[in-house]
Amino acid sequence: MNTEVREPAIAYGKQKFSVEEYLAMENDAVEKYEYYQGEIFAVSGAKLPHNTISTNLLVSLGHKLKGKKCKPYGSDQRIHIESNTLFTYPDISIICGEVITLNNDDYNVLNPAAIIEILSPSTSNYDRGEKFKFYRDIPTLKEYILVDSETMHIEVFRLNERNHWELEEYNKADDLLEIKAIEETLALSDIYDGVKIDLPQ
Repeated sequence: MNTEVREPAIAYGKQKFSVEEYLAMENDAVEKYEYYQGEIFAVSGAKLPHNTISTNLLVSLGHKLKGKKCKPYGSDQRIHIESNTLFTYPDISIICGEVITLNNDDYNVLNPAAIIEILSPSTSNYDRGEKFKFYRDIPTLKEYILVDSETMHIEVFRLNERNHWELEEYNKADDLLEIKAIEETLALSDIYDGVKIDLPQ
């Protein structure tokens, strides 16, 4: 993990923790922490533009998916990737069909179909690079969406029929973000509504 982005949180004088220790700590924690291969990392708070975009996305997705098989979840929903040990809190995850959790614990979801991360200057390199590499180990993941919080720019990585990740970008107010995993579109003007950035004319 890039410690410039996620500073390790040392607890109880230990540098390394088991999964069981981490989960026990998270159950009692006030703040959120991520876990990767024995190390625990603090999850920092977000600025207003980030939170506004997150709220806009959740409201739009909730409306679009009401009564359907796919549901959006916010940043309190923990995702676990069994093959690489990561426990993490994406900004938004979309889960389709039955929700599968680690040992049926109702906490650690294993099967998101799409993940959305809202970029900030301190996390953009990690979200684009190492974290995307971790996310690609999720067998059910079909789309990874990166939403810039400072400019109107969205990157969508989609798994194609050849099992390769392809990139599509959106950067205009009248663009429609296509989320193929849920067969829905969202207007960028709605996603960035209320966000103080320089919008295209």
